[in-house]
Amino acid sequence: MRLSTGFVRASGYARKVRRVLFAIAGGKVPPQEIVRAAGELNRFIFERFQEMGVEKGDVVRISVPFAISEGGIRWDYDGLKIEVYRKSEEEKLAKAMEEVEEREKALEEAIAELSTLAQKLRELSEEIEEKIERIKAEHTGLKLRFEE
Repeated sequence: MRLSTGFVRASGYARKVRRVLFAIAGGKVPPQEIVRAAGELNRFIFERFQEMGVEKGDVVRISVPFAISEGGIRWDYDGLKIEVYRKSEEEKLAKAMEEVEEREKALEEAIAELSTLAQKLRELSEEIEEKIERIKAEHTGLKLRFEE
């Protein structure tokens, strides 16, 4: 089995671990074992957060395999994965996304202008073709009158 918190602020990871573990293991092991196992995992994660320099405002996603045996929960700490999305990076990402959105908007506006220009060129081209046809018809008509 695997516990996965999904995205959560580092400040709220412990509560999320406990809630997810109750959802997964509830009815399979006694509630006091879930509380004990969640506390054990949360202490381990907290130590890892300190080693990694995780701050309260950072966003994390935690997943860890575990087994239920003889009424207890055993964590596979070797399989623990902690993804960290730093708040400072989040701000940089938000600014980069703003820039991308602004460039996309500018691109859309340029495409709209070019589409309008292309339409005008098509209309002008059709108008020129009509004048050419009219001139040809008049020229042919002149020949025929002259030949008479």
